[in-house]
Amino acid sequence: MIRAIVTIMTIVWLGALAPGAVPAQDLNGDWQGTLKSRAWPQFRGPDANPVGTHTRLAVRWSKTENVEWSREIPGRGWSSPIVTGARVFVTTATTEGKSKPPQIGTEYSNEYVAELQKQGLSMEQILERVTARDIELPKEVRLHYFLYCLNLKSGKVEWQKEFHTGQPPGGRHRKNSFVSESPVTDGKFIYVYVANLGLWAFDLKGKQVWTTPLEANPIYLDFGTGSSPALAGNLLVIVNDNEKTSEGASHASTRP
Repeated sequence: MIRAIVTIMTIVWLGALAPGAVPAQDLNGDWQGTLKSRAWPQFRGPDANPVGTHTRLAVRWSKTENVEWSREIPGRGWSSPIVTGARVFVTTATTEGKSKPPQIGTEYSNEYVAELQKQGLSMEQILERVTARDIELPKEVRLHYFLYCLNLKSGKVEWQKEFHTGQPPGGRHRKNSFVSESPVTDGKFIYVYVANLGLWAFDLKGKQVWTTPLEANPIYLDFGTGSSPALAGNLLVIVNDNEKTSEGASHASTRP
């Protein structure tokens, strides 16, 4: 199982990392100075709006075109990579044994539900079949959660840290993953959030600075989570919309 960013067989692509990431040609010149001004510290970029300020972005790419390097990352995770300085950080989760494969295409579960309704099945029967086909429950898997650090110029893995092992706090739809929340950084620390499981802070060399466990709240139909954290001054802010707190819950943890 390989972590994916653009396709199911996921590879970290520098050229396709995100709008605003440094183009390959800039790495041939004063790339360190360019990187300092082109950090991608959180989900959707510096201003959380997927808009980059670089004037020479590639408008086309493939697995080979406008790609500086590629790297396979074991596991699966819909979280986005982030960039600070000369490093790329990304999370992933590997599964012991078999795991339900990702569901590709535009179909979610609605078409399947409609098909079962035409067959005259009760709602209880429909939920049972949808769960069996599309939902991976905590009792079905044991996971290893990792944070990877890669060199932005070469793609080489500088270090990897397993920050949690065990059954996930809730299930996931096959359209989702168990690590869909993107990390965030202030340039000094990397903050990792896995909803209903916990928060972790690492320095840039991979040393864990602190961790905070979180209560596991029920998620609607075990679809899974995906809300990424954000920094606000000296606070790390998270959102957790769940079945226990109907309006969602915002939590703030003081950063070191």
